[in-house]
Amino acid sequence: MKILVLSGPNLNFLGKRETSIYGTKTLDQIGQELTVLGKELGAEVVNDQSNHEGALIDIIQDATKSGINGIVINPGAYGHTSIALRDALLDSTLPFVEIHLSNIHKRESFRHKTYLSDIASGVILGFGPESYMLGLRALVKILS
Repeated sequence: MKILVLSGPNLNFLGKRETSIYGTKTLDQIGQELTVLGKELGAEVVNDQSNHEGALIDIIQDATKSGINGIVINPGAYGHTSIALRDALLDSTLPFVEIHLSNIHKRESFRHKTYLSDIASGVILGFGPESYMLGLRALVKILS
């Protein structure tokens, strides 16, 4: 089983930006933990990140050709704005779990809706970096 963990814009600044909301772990630290957890769960984890909408779409499109079985995605702000990202996930036909570090429903009203939630296999939010781990565990169960 091969799972893509994809992170969107500004998540490369985790550990440095708004630590009261996002915590102090870096994306690299989270990626290392995901790789270890993936092995425990019998899955190969491929971590990727981009600040660019088109690059995220390219990664999703390439995933379907490279043996990826499912996606855990933290779309960041693009979850609230990107119909193109939604279309790429729909077109991929891969199951995916949408995750957010913060509870988007406790934040500004423009963050309450995402364009991905209604097409996701599941949504996990509000658990900080643990949201990634929970998303990976959920996707492995879905794929098993």
